[in-house]
This record gives sequence, structure tokens and C-alpha cells, in this order.
Amino acid sequence: MDDATRTRLSDSLDGSVLVPGDPAYDETRTIWNAIVDKRPRVIVRCASVRDVVTAVRTAREHDLEIGIRCGGHSAAGHAVPDGGLMIDLTPLRGVRVDPRHRRAVVQGGALLGALDRATQEFGLATTAGNVSHTGVGGLTLGGGMGWLARQAGLACDNVASFEVVTAEGDVVRASEREHPDLYWALRGGGGNFGVVTEFEFRLHDTGTEALSVEVDFPVDQAVTTLRGWRDLNAAAPREATFTMGIGGGVVTLGYVWVGDPQRGEALVPAIRALGHPSGERVVASSYVELQSRDDVADGHARRRYAKGHYFRELTDEIIDTMVAVTEVGPFAPGVGLQAYGGAIADVPEGDTAFSHRDTAFELGASTGWTDPGEDEVRIETARSYAATLEPFASGVYVNVLGDEGAAGVRRAYSPEKLARLTSVKDTYDPQNVFHLNQNIAPSRASAHN
Repeated sequence: MDDATRTRLSDSLDGSVLVPGDPAYDETRTIWNAIVDKRPRVIVRCASVRDVVTAVRTAREHDLEIGIRCGGHSAAGHAVPDGGLMIDLTPLRGVRVDPRHRRAVVQGGALLGALDRATQEFGLATTAGNVSHTGVGGLTLGGGMGWLARQAGLACDNVASFEVVTAEGDVVRASEREHPDLYWALRGGGGNFGVVTEFEFRLHDTGTEALSVEVDFPVDQAVTTLRGWRDLNAAAPREATFTMGIGGGVVTLGYVWVGDPQRGEALVPAIRALGHPSGERVVASSYVELQSRDDVADGHARRRYAKGHYFRELTDEIIDTMVAVTEVGPFAPGVGLQAYGGAIADVPEGDTAFSHRDTAFELGASTGWTDPGEDEVRIETARSYAATLEPFASGVYVNVLGDEGAAGVRRAYSPEKLARLTSVKDTYDPQNVFHLNQNIAPSRASAHN
């Protein structure tokens, strides 16, 4: 992009333009996974919906690949188009709450922490992820699992409408009544169909309190305690989301409770009784504190890789295999389980693009490091661990996919849903303008790949 073109673009924006060499360029192109080191030709920092329209049309006019940045948590680095045009939504970060009608209108560049803080002023909330510096957009478009999901459904289940800039640069609203096909696809289909500049969320009267319970057991008790923890989960109230972590010679079992902490503590004795605990942490907190407890101060300086699976049931064989392969050397990934069910499963499978609502547990195997010399062994170790458990899996959460490509997309959606998503893609983005994502490719031969 020459100087004259950059000047014309800059003059047409409410926001600003960055190119290599500008003071804020490197900071803006840096995302959560430090493995990603790509250099866009131009970054458009969008301060209005009009800016997003201009950015999309400019990218198409100059044949520039588009990446969309909000929180920058895509481990694959989809936000950063190497040599392309990055649409930086972070200036569009406003949140407006209507407590009377229990609605929140959230701009496309907002982070989860901003949403939580704004809604909790009124004792309200909607499902959001577990790290406050994650972008609302990426989380919600892929589904949106969080501590409230068993009570209130996924983040995508709570969206009443979306404002979207399409590949043609048009601004449309998608809801049950307007563009219902697009509304269906945006609830779990990822960033394939346009740039979402506004979300309208339904809110729930959740109160402001929470409880986190973690009980440690020596790893030689892992099999028996995990089986007991699984059985307790089957009867757990919806306020409780059961969690498990294993590694370093310890299995940690417990749950997160959103609601009255005193009621939540009633399950603690049953967790302790699963074995002979070596330690525990029972922590009452505000919901906002809970939502930021997993934040990492050096989050954008670490190299990252993760794999995941969905399980319809946690069989004894899965537990035995998981425990047997956990300790795989000094580069072993952190391994955890999180329970699904409740309100997630209440939504009929066909109502949204999000898939695998019959999931009982989600497994995650993730690793983070700083030395580039460890890249190969870290990635291969995580892949190997996940491959051992894949025969038991029923699918995968699209938001944890990384470099799996089309094979990963086929695991995330059923053939029927993938066909329907392809049809929506053909309608709204037949040239595959928005392909830096877990891509739903259009069916037409002229599509950009």
C-alpha cells in the first residue's frame, strides 16, 4: 500500500491506520500466542462500524487477505494476516446494559472482563469464558463455554441479535426474524460469515457470588477418585461445573459454583471422601474475581499449543487411559476436564450451528513455554497425548482447534450441519473473503482458498 493510498484510507476513517514502522504497529500485531509472528501490510484500527465497512472494501479492492482481531486468543493466529489487512476491533469495546429488560449491547471489540464488570453492577450476567482478556466475539461465535453455561446455556445461546458487516461491505442485523439463516450460523459457526460489530445478549439474575473448590489427591489415587468424581457429577446441581486437572503427581478434583457459596459448600465433603486428600482450596469470591482468576500476566509472551476432545461419557476405559498416559516426560501438557450438560443440552441440537450438545465432558491438553527451541517437542507431546484419547472422542469444540484444518472442522460439526453452514457461506461469502478462521469453505469453484 503506497503512501497516497494509505493517506486516503486514513482520511476516510474515524479510527486510524498502522503500517510497519509505526510506533504502535508491533504491539497491535502481537497476540496471545507468541509462536505467531506475522506482519500485516496494514492494520485498520476501527472506531466505528463505518470503519469496518471501509476496511473490508479496501481489502477486497487491493486483494488483501483479511484477519480480524479482538482479544487475539486464536492459538493459530488467525487474527494476523501475513502481508494482509488486519481489522482491529479493539477500539469498539463499549458495553451498554439495560437492567430492566435484562439486555447487554456489546461492541465487537469488547473483552469478556468488560462485559462481566458492566453486567455485575446489577447482579446480572450472561455466559462468558474463564479468562477476562478473551474477546467476546471469538468466544461467542464459536459457542462460548463458561461457568454459567450449565445454568444459562452457552454464550451463543444468549445472543438475541448480531450486527454484521458482510463480505460485500453491507451492514445487516441477524436475529430470529432477520436473516435467520445467518443468525443460526453465527451461533457456533465461527468468524466465517462476516465481521460482527455488535452483540445483543440476554442477561440472567445470577447474583454476584461464586465458589471454587479444588481438592488434591496423590496420582496413585487418580483412577478411583476420578470415577467417584464422575459419578458425583451425574447428580450435581446446575450451579456446579465439575472440573479436573492432572499432572505433576497430583490429580485435582472439584467444581466451580456460581451462586450462594454456602449452598455450594454442601458438595465439598463428598469430594473429600473420594480418597485421601493431600491438600485443598475452597475459595469464596465475587463472580468478577472468579472470571479473572485464570488470567495470566505474561499471557502474550508465552508460546502455546493445545488439543481437545469431547466425550459423551467418561467411561472407566477413558479414565484408565487418561491416567496411564498423563506423565509423559518433562514436557507433558496440562490436562483437564470440564463438565457440560444442564442448560447446554436443553437446546435442541439443530437450533444452532454449535454441535455436540450431548457432550458430558470436554478434555483439554495444553502447554505453554518461552524457549523457541522447545517448539517441536512441546507440540508433538501434546499431539501424542491427544491422539491416544481420540478413539474415545465424539468431536471437538471449534474454539480449541488450532492447525487441524479441514479435518478439525469435520470433527467440530456433523455432516448435516457442515452442509448447512456451507450453504450459508455460499449466500454471504461465496468468495471466501473471511477464511482466516476454522474455515467453512464455500462450495463454488471460484472461492478463495
